[in-house]
Amino acid sequence: MLTLHISATISLLILAPSISGRWLQVNPVEKQLFLSRRVVTESCEFDGGVLVDEKGMIERILTRENVESLLTAKNNIKVIDGGDLALMAGVIDSHVHVNEPGRTSWEGYVTATQAAAAGGITTIIDMPLNSIPPTTTLENLKTKIAAAREEVFVDVGFWGGIVPGNEMELHDMVRAGVVGFKGFLADSGVAEFPNVHKIELGNLFSILNGTGTVLAFHAELEVNNTTTECEGFDCSDPHLYSTYLASHPPEMELEAVSLIASYLPQSDVHVHIVHVSAAGVVPILEKARLGRIHAGNKGWRGGVTAETCHHYLTLSSEQIPAGHTEYKCSPPIRNNTNKEKLWEYIKDHRLDLIASDHSPSVASLKSSNFMESWGGVSSVQFGLSLFWTQAKARGLKLGDVSHYLSAGPAHLCGLQERKGAIRPGLDADLIFFDPNASFVVTPDVILYKNKISPYMNTVLNGKVIQTYIRGQLVYSEGQIIGGPKGILLLKDGY
Repeated sequence: MLTLHISATISLLILAPSISGRWLQVNPVEKQLFLSRRVVTESCEFDGGVLVDEKGMIERILTRENVESLLTAKNNIKVIDGGDLALMAGVIDSHVHVNEPGRTSWEGYVTATQAAAAGGITTIIDMPLNSIPPTTTLENLKTKIAAAREEVFVDVGFWGGIVPGNEMELHDMVRAGVVGFKGFLADSGVAEFPNVHKIELGNLFSILNGTGTVLAFHAELEVNNTTTECEGFDCSDPHLYSTYLASHPPEMELEAVSLIASYLPQSDVHVHIVHVSAAGVVPILEKARLGRIHAGNKGWRGGVTAETCHHYLTLSSEQIPAGHTEYKCSPPIRNNTNKEKLWEYIKDHRLDLIASDHSPSVASLKSSNFMESWGGVSSVQFGLSLFWTQAKARGLKLGDVSHYLSAGPAHLCGLQERKGAIRPGLDADLIFFDPNASFVVTPDVILYKNKISPYMNTVLNGKVIQTYIRGQLVYSEGQIIGGPKGILLLKDGY
């Protein structure tokens, strides 16, 4: 629980329980000072505070000595003292499938953003597929906007989608403010979002040249007659995870990334590979990145980046029980050796960010048959704790968490001058995080719509205590506070 110290020179934020047991914010004033003995940035931790102005922007970063000077000047400032809790930039999850409208029974903006707030996530970026309609035209984007407006508890941005025949829509969606576009090179799993074909890639890169946007790929490509129907493999028991894993060998990712990389010398489009599962992808991308940099591309990381996901860093194929399709995703969770290789790349900063790929469904689509069940892992609420549990065990610091979960996604989405760090001029999207606490994942703590998780009954380290959006309290100690406070991250007029 936060500790609050009374002073005659300040107006104090009192966290008072209401009749229902929720914590309420009372005695509001214009400016706020967030204090912690562990203010965390990418590069350091220090004892001090973050001064937030009346517009919810970070005004100053203060050491403890500066804090004392500020308070003795009898300024009218509301103080929120987290004590030993870590004060960190809010997490940005750049890969979330909300599914509203059309498949709102799978997930919706209210439940997805409430779960995000509970997990210390202050911004999510909504993927273009699994909703009906998908975000593949400007009109479809407007439909998504109408569904999301007034319903979001954290800030929400949008990916556009690349499908055959929608090339003429792309520039309009860039002008509307999508963060980029996602396409598939293999079957997406939903009929309304078909994959693009090899022959279409050159035209896509040409159309998006000079736009400054991101082209993100689900990078799997069918090779050597391998299909997701498990043809050519021993399919005697589709309830075994090994049957599904054999249908998605690492070569599918390596071939797809190699194909994409072959287009980079002729393009300035920022290319991003989502949910890297096979560790062998990373060296291919690094070679492409070096080529871009040597050719004069001065963009972030040479305009070639990649993410991996919490399930690839936490789970391994050897531990997946028969029939437990809550573990199924695409690309698949691979073996422990592959997982540890991904962690080596993270320690060496050879990957760029971590996302959830929260891809939920209703329980009826998760049968015990791995070859027929929906492929998606639900985890948006638990990403910070999942990453910290594994990172702490490997000697990483909270600054590394901020780098991969906040700053990296902000850069990818073009939000680095607005979010993703504790820095003057950025939104005061802040969390108080207890890195020493632990909790058990159980259905009663899950806030996303369908309470399905491969992490059920798992003990996770690190617990979000409070979440603030532009200085406004949205989550505190197990409770959502008040109504929706998020905004849609779009250009003016949309």
